[in-house]
Amino acid sequence: MDEALLVSMLASTLRVSTPLILCALAGLFSERSGVVDIGLEGKMLFAAFASGAVGAAYGSLPLALAAAVVLGVALSWLHGWACVSYPGDQVVSGVAINILASGMTVVLGIAWFAQGGQTPAVAASVRLNHNTMMVFSLALVPAVWWLLYRTRFGLRLRAVGENPQMVDAAGVSVKGMRYAALTLNGALCGLAGSYLVLAQSANFSHDMTAGRGYMALAALIFGRWRPFGACAACLLFGFLDAAAIRLQGVQIVGFGEVPVQWIQALPYVLTVCLLAGLVGKSVAPAALGVPYRKER
Repeated sequence: MDEALLVSMLASTLRVSTPLILCALAGLFSERSGVVDIGLEGKMLFAAFASGAVGAAYGSLPLALAAAVVLGVALSWLHGWACVSYPGDQVVSGVAINILASGMTVVLGIAWFAQGGQTPAVAASVRLNHNTMMVFSLALVPAVWWLLYRTRFGLRLRAVGENPQMVDAAGVSVKGMRYAALTLNGALCGLAGSYLVLAQSANFSHDMTAGRGYMALAALIFGRWRPFGACAACLLFGFLDAAAIRLQGVQIVGFGEVPVQWIQALPYVLTVCLLAGLVGKSVAPAALGVPYRKER
């Protein structure tokens, strides 16, 4: 392979993988604490809209990032209110967030900007640097590993996802630990969503996450709920996505031009294959998806 092409593919892979890594780490915190988070897609989409709307309206990068993070945390707390404070169905709550995000971002975009659900392009001063965010997301992987496996907080968080009764008996608040995990989850979803607008596209468009939240969830399962494994799966998805862009228009001898739709479907086909083949083999946290009610 040509060296320039190899470098270009590597750079494209890292750029595409950045929001996936951030979102997968967000899901890692939530699910390690025992809370299923199907709503990664919706939180990332809402955060992308918030950063695009605030960035376009006020022309401030800190405000755009803050809006995305605050909204991501608020949605995680809403999920926690339904499933941690009350014994709501965690999957249904996550799906509801996804549906709400898909419709509400378009409605608000039309009402506020009258551009068919899109936001105006943000100014150059509001844009994020690709390289900075790539380095940050990759550096976050060992940092999260250290937090989960080398600190008291991480030990308690993992214990809450495995045996909440034991944690409660030790005098640690199960609810408090799960809300702490959801706070980190929301902040990372906010950063992932803001990256799509402030680093990649310059403005928000309808359903611009394009299933990345579900891909991040698949990467989390494929990585067996571990930071490095999830990161490796995200890089694999990112490589396929980057390859799909590069292969468009390529001619294959005896076949002709590869249909664009086939190439674009590669990352999603792999997601389905991984989930179908590995979901039964990966061992999830024992208390994942099980509401905890304190015994009186």
